[in-house]
Amino acid sequence: MAKHTNYTAKSADSSGFIGYSAKEHSVWSDLFNQQEANIQHYAANEYLYGLEKLAMPSDRIPQCSEISQRLKPLTGWTVAPVPALISFGRFFKTLSEKTFPAASFIRNRADFDYIKEPDIFHEIFGHTPLLTDPSFANFSETIGKIGLQVKPADYSWLIRLYWFTIEFGLIKQNGIYKALGSGLNSSPTELIYSIDSPVPERREFNVIDILRTPYRIDIHQPIYYVIDEIDDLLQVAERDLLSDIKKAQSLGLYEMTYEPSQTTELTA
Repeated sequence: MAKHTNYTAKSADSSGFIGYSAKEHSVWSDLFNQQEANIQHYAANEYLYGLEKLAMPSDRIPQCSEISQRLKPLTGWTVAPVPALISFGRFFKTLSEKTFPAASFIRNRADFDYIKEPDIFHEIFGHTPLLTDPSFANFSETIGKIGLQVKPADYSWLIRLYWFTIEFGLIKQNGIYKALGSGLNSSPTELIYSIDSPVPERREFNVIDILRTPYRIDIHQPIYYVIDEIDDLLQVAERDLLSDIKKAQSLGLYEMTYEPSQTTELTA
């Protein structure tokens, strides 16, 4: 959803199959095996349950159709490959249709530990396990539907709610912080940082506060919001989010807790 990428999307053939090289499969395998050990300690239960249900391969990049076949019977969602970056309008539309848009390329070795734009590992390993959970899937669909109702000038306000929940949300389970968001569970470094580091601030979940909190996409987050349980997202989905956005706008953004950069937030 940012405007620039150094990667080129992989194209599917007439049957929807995307061919990946042995080198690309190797990157997936190494990322998968490294993260599998970390998530058992740091990831939320809902994420772990979802990963088990999807049974994705560890030795090769799975096809989106494979994931869809397992995901759709659970929550009605599917996964479709898209170019490396898409507009917010297209992004919200696909979510509203219960389709997750997955960037089709995979990072190279130089970006192994951190990649600014989403790749197929982030999309499949990070996002799809949580879409097996009905509450999370419903919340994701709601974000898409609200996105179709807001003006393009207001996209950045809504995407902050997506960013601090679906991408970088934390949850407290048995009194311990656990990683919920896809950006955490697919990150070799920020997953551990978000739970163990004393540096970031972990704030109580509050929709208006989230809408007012700016972020940068190219650093470990200085702020995380923490929900108490996954069903809290059902309550968020039932809110008048359009009114919430207007209220947040009237109050204004909080001050940045980081140095600004050219890639401060995702842009349409």
